[in-house]
Amino acid sequence: SSPVPQGSSSDVFFKKEVDPTKHIRPVQSLPDVCPKEPTGDSNSLCVAPSLVTDQHRWTVYHSKVNLPAALNDPRLAKRESDFFTKTWGLDFVDTEVTPSFYLPQISKEHFTIYQQEISQREKIHERCKNICPPKDTFDRTLLHSHDKSRTDLEQVPKLSYYLDIVEVNIAHQISLRSEAFFHAMTSQHELQDYLKKTSQAVKMLRDKIAQIDKVMCEGSLHILRLALSRNNCVKVYNKLKLMATVHQTQPTVQVLLSTSEFVGALDLIATTQEVLQQELQGIHSFRHLGSQLCELEKLIDKMMIAEFSTYSHSDLNRPLEDDCQILEEERLISLVFGLLKQRKLNFLEIYSEEMIITAKNIIKQCVINKISQIEDIDTDAVVKLADQMRMLNFPQWFDLLKDIFSKFTIFLQRVKATLNIIHSVVLSVLDKNQRTKELEEISQQKNATKDNSLDTEVAYLIHEGMFISDAFIEGELAPTAADTASQRNASPNSEPCSSDSVSEPECATDSSSSKEQTSSSATPGGVDIMVSEDMKLTDLELGKLANNIQELLYSASDICHDRAVKFLMSRAKDGFLEKLNSTEFITLSRVMETFISDTEQICGRKSMSLLGALQSQANKFVNRFHEERKTKLSLLLDNERWKQADVPAEFQDLVDSISDGKIALPEKKSGAKEERKPAEVLIVEGQQYAVVGTVLLLIRIILEYCQCVDNIPSVTTDMLTRLSDLLKYFNSRSCQLVLGAGALQVVGLKTITTKNLALSSRCLQLIVHYIPVIRAHFEARLQPKQYNMLRHFDHITKDYHDHIAEISTKLVAIMDSLFDKLLSKYEVKAPVPSACFRNICKQMAKMHEAIFDLLPEEQTQMLFLRINASYKLHLKKQLSHLNVINDGGPQNGLVTADVAFYTGNLQALKGLKDLDLNMAEIWEQKR
Repeated sequence: SSPVPQGSSSDVFFKKEVDPTKHIRPVQSLPDVCPKEPTGDSNSLCVAPSLVTDQHRWTVYHSKVNLPAALNDPRLAKRESDFFTKTWGLDFVDTEVTPSFYLPQISKEHFTIYQQEISQREKIHERCKNICPPKDTFDRTLLHSHDKSRTDLEQVPKLSYYLDIVEVNIAHQISLRSEAFFHAMTSQHELQDYLKKTSQAVKMLRDKIAQIDKVMCEGSLHILRLALSRNNCVKVYNKLKLMATVHQTQPTVQVLLSTSEFVGALDLIATTQEVLQQELQGIHSFRHLGSQLCELEKLIDKMMIAEFSTYSHSDLNRPLEDDCQILEEERLISLVFGLLKQRKLNFLEIYSEEMIITAKNIIKQCVINKISQIEDIDTDAVVKLADQMRMLNFPQWFDLLKDIFSKFTIFLQRVKATLNIIHSVVLSVLDKNQRTKELEEISQQKNATKDNSLDTEVAYLIHEGMFISDAFIEGELAPTAADTASQRNASPNSEPCSSDSVSEPECATDSSSSKEQTSSSATPGGVDIMVSEDMKLTDLELGKLANNIQELLYSASDICHDRAVKFLMSRAKDGFLEKLNSTEFITLSRVMETFISDTEQICGRKSMSLLGALQSQANKFVNRFHEERKTKLSLLLDNERWKQADVPAEFQDLVDSISDGKIALPEKKSGAKEERKPAEVLIVEGQQYAVVGTVLLLIRIILEYCQCVDNIPSVTTDMLTRLSDLLKYFNSRSCQLVLGAGALQVVGLKTITTKNLALSSRCLQLIVHYIPVIRAHFEARLQPKQYNMLRHFDHITKDYHDHIAEISTKLVAIMDSLFDKLLSKYEVKAPVPSACFRNICKQMAKMHEAIFDLLPEEQTQMLFLRINASYKLHLKKQLSHLNVINDGGPQNGLVTADVAFYTGNLQALKGLKDLDLNMAEIWEQKR
């Protein structure tokens, strides 16, 4: 027999070490081939059986029942096909036994290796069997005695006395083959021992496996089964909950429509359709819901158009005395969102038609109210409303005009407020579209980067033994987890679906389909706007719609102005406007200009139709007005001595009124005048201006020009030309008197000092300060095609700045000539500081004392920086002439000390402490 493999010392199933010499026997030939010449170990062979020693040991001979007897049940009437009926009764049913999953299917191929190994041994066995004589042959003597005994036995009657002889003969026969027989029994016993130990080891292994399964596997597997079951239940629950939600769509839409929540109804329909197409596709009970929702959506479109028409009529025709600017803002936002969502972009036409009708009704109602208050007009005799209106005198008609203008102003404010809400909604949708595009571009860039990184990792993943598909799954796992986490954080109050990974994607899908992401903004009225994701309008369409809204606002202003012009023309048919005196004309012009300004401020564009009727009455006193003031200015300049003048309180009030944004002469206060002392400087918007008396009067003249423009707006262009001429005259004449030294002959000044120059510069700066204000004043009263006339102010500003720059250059030139005179005599020698630098610092201090109180600190610093640059240039030139270099020598030290003295004195002056002089530039750079 082949050897039986035994476990090693580390076998977990055997606690005792097994001696291999006691259990593993060498391969032996069959024992019955050569019983007297054994090939194996002599100790391993069994001895002959002994009746004394073996009588109490169980052998195969103790078996009393053979296998056929065990299989046959004597109680049955017939033999059964198997022995199961013996134990299990007649009711046993023979069924096909399913093959075990743990036992392999044994075929002939499984014995191929064994046959190859044993074939050589089999050949040796057959060869030895043929060569060796049989070991159990009897000698002739034994055969003879056997035959004899057999003969004797045949002759002996059969009696119990001869039982011993029979037993002896049987024992003799057994003894002849005892060696082989007992050797076979011993081998069988050893085999049984091996089987027993193997059975015990298998049993122990099975017990341990059972314990491991019970302790470590059963609980975990049970948990996994429960988790899987729970996830499946959650999916089913979520699906049923989603179906229940979808089932309530139509009742919910009806409720939303009853409260005019069109956007919510449309969003609910869109979400439901998306859910039906994605997550509930194929549900038989919902097969007709999609078409029903489409029909409901068409019905909502018609309802929104009708609702917006009703809203426009209610908003524009409500009493103008109502203080509320916007009628039901949330309702308007809902309507506009719904119309945009359904691409119904013609709703502005409905609003425009309603505006025209309302403007007509405003004038008609105002005329009716005014005529009803006057008893002198016989409405029975004069039937037509226009004829009744022509019977009004100027005060009555003027009050009617003001009332119409007031009503139009309120009307435009309401229109603007409503259009601003619509405009803000459109801009919110446009902004959301742009942000969505940006996010999509960023996402595409991230996806491209991720694809590139995955491509570079393919070779490494294959080398590491991973599947490429697994790598891609791992690459997508992190973003998916992040998205899931973001969805949980986005809706903290939502109902949690599950904590397991199996149910999270299902929950994310449900939440994404049931709720649309929105972005919020606020309207001018403070109402939050929630912009949904499913607006299908393009940026071009939204931009065009926003422009149309702005144009509609301009159109509203034009409608009001056109209606007002028709009202004026109907009154002017009998020459009514030509008969007005100057006071009435100015009053009418002011009211009309005020209305034009108000509408321009409201609508953002100036309408010009009201000015056409007054254009012919505009230019009657413009020439006389300009000539009188120009002559007055010329006389003032010819007598100006260019010294700082005190500022009376009335001029300070005049300037303060301009600072408040109103260019107009202040009204004279009645009653006792307060005694206020004049100030040394004029304060304009926190800045101090030291000025001469002529400039104060010039400011008053400028305000008179602006006041005339306010009184008679039709002369704006002529007044602009005259005022530009006046400002140019002041600039040129002051330049002749100060820079050109004309004041020496005209007034009799002895010399033009630095103080005169600085004072002239400051006066020019004051006029330059007011030129933008004057320009804005005229610009607000010019037609757009007349804006090119404003270039006169640009030219004037440039001329004034050039004049100021010339004065600064003149001041620098004065110090430059001084530096040239003093530094040309500079010698590098003791004492320190030198007399030259002492004189320079003295002149710089005088210059600072003359101009510091007149010019602002910033201008003083810039002027002294220019003067310092001139000083450094002359000093550098002189040092180069003297061959003094920055070598650390004695001359370098003397120059450095003088420069330090100059720097310290200059920075010690008021306002020049932090001046960056950069005195290192006086030295020649090494090449």
